[in-house]
Amino acid sequence: MTRWILCLGLLLTPAIASADQTKTNFVFLLVDDLGWGDFGSYGAEFYETPNIDNLASQGMQFSNAYAACTVCSPSRAAILTGCYPARTHLTDWIAGHNHPKAKLSVPDWTMKMAHSRVLLPEALHEAGYSTAFFGKWHLMPIGAPDFDEHYPTAHGFDLNVGGREWGQPKGPGKYFSPFGMPNLDDGKPGDFLTDKLTDAAVDFLDNTTRDQPFLLYFSYYTLHGPIMCPPELEAKYTQKAKTFQNSKNEHLNAKRAGMVECLDNSVGRLMQKLDDLGIADNTVIILTGDNGGDYDKSTGGLRDYKGYSHEGAVREPLIVRWPGKTSAGSTCDETVIGTDFYPTMLEMAGLPPRDSEHLDGKSIVPLLTGSSTELDRDTVYWHYPHYHRTKPYGAIREGDWKLIEFFEDGRLELFNLKEDEQEANDLAESNPEKAQRLLKKLQAWRTSVDAQMMTDNPAYDPATADKKKRRPKQKQPAKS
Repeated sequence: MTRWILCLGLLLTPAIASADQTKTNFVFLLVDDLGWGDFGSYGAEFYETPNIDNLASQGMQFSNAYAACTVCSPSRAAILTGCYPARTHLTDWIAGHNHPKAKLSVPDWTMKMAHSRVLLPEALHEAGYSTAFFGKWHLMPIGAPDFDEHYPTAHGFDLNVGGREWGQPKGPGKYFSPFGMPNLDDGKPGDFLTDKLTDAAVDFLDNTTRDQPFLLYFSYYTLHGPIMCPPELEAKYTQKAKTFQNSKNEHLNAKRAGMVECLDNSVGRLMQKLDDLGIADNTVIILTGDNGGDYDKSTGGLRDYKGYSHEGAVREPLIVRWPGKTSAGSTCDETVIGTDFYPTMLEMAGLPPRDSEHLDGKSIVPLLTGSSTELDRDTVYWHYPHYHRTKPYGAIREGDWKLIEFFEDGRLELFNLKEDEQEANDLAESNPEKAQRLLKKLQAWRTSVDAQMMTDNPAYDPATADKKKRRPKQKQPAKS
């Protein structure tokens, strides 16, 4: 018997039996390192995703959906807070890279979410929702004195299965048992992490849906490395790659393809469980990713990938199924971003907005219901004052135009994404008026959200500027 089931028992008390069962339920599925080209409905041919493609056929698929950052922790915090990373100062993956000889010094950024903020799960919990978290958290200050105060259960979730400080599986078996994760049954040798987390999520659905509305927040560790999958799936895709006609230059990695299939099986199991319980018509499913894929051939032809400043690092698949509200098989070209989920889900639940909390989000309900094809917003922003695969930068997308500003030297890149989705034609020199206007708008936005800026590094050494200094490893016990 797993320890998380004992925790689950706390949710099933008579005190919640009177909750309004007509409220909308939520299954929020967040995939790690999800590339633009990983799903069949988004053009993948080597990867097989029949369940996800079926989900897309039942809901709305977005073509201009973005993560709030090109790396994981900031984009995850943006979903939960409804605020840009620039505003919360949580602007890099925790704990980030260390480039001590780089040209610019990284600001003293934040590695946790403030308890003074009312997060999305807290807002739903206050409205009578049962809230459960499964999978990757990675929103904790590693080694800090208040480490224990930043688990999912300290931020609005009744139940945490698998969430801790890890950004990837680091247990003895990594993606295979044993997992070393809180409240997750290690199962038997050979058990795969995605399957075991799905088992736990299915058990949650079995035990809670009759008592109160719920938020099932499933934050997959997959598709983050280490790239691993069950051996039978690796064999399947190894064989498929031998004769596959790779006309789209897809990433023919058999293990990653197997990880994608495990993800797809998980989505299919959750969809089937909702059907079996008779609650599919009252449950919204949202499926998206936290940043681009970790390979240049997993981004569907978009430029670059995770950690870079271009579209392949930040444009994400987004599928929303809202039965009775969203037309099956519909599509949307409007620009949306991770901060938008908080106000959207509140409106879906019939709850008032929390304008003082989700300061940077816009409800996309009008898009989902078809009452409008546009939002009352034409601009989204990014702020990354850190070194990763790219140099530190900020970016703005206004309509079809995207400007990138690189902080080290002020260099600008300007693209018309409608005409040049692959960002191959930099227009900054040929259209300086547009570039300067967008730059001023980007700079004004940074001031308005109190974005942290970089400073000159007195230890700058051009010869060693690109070298990283490894951070010491800090082990923490799993929280039960």
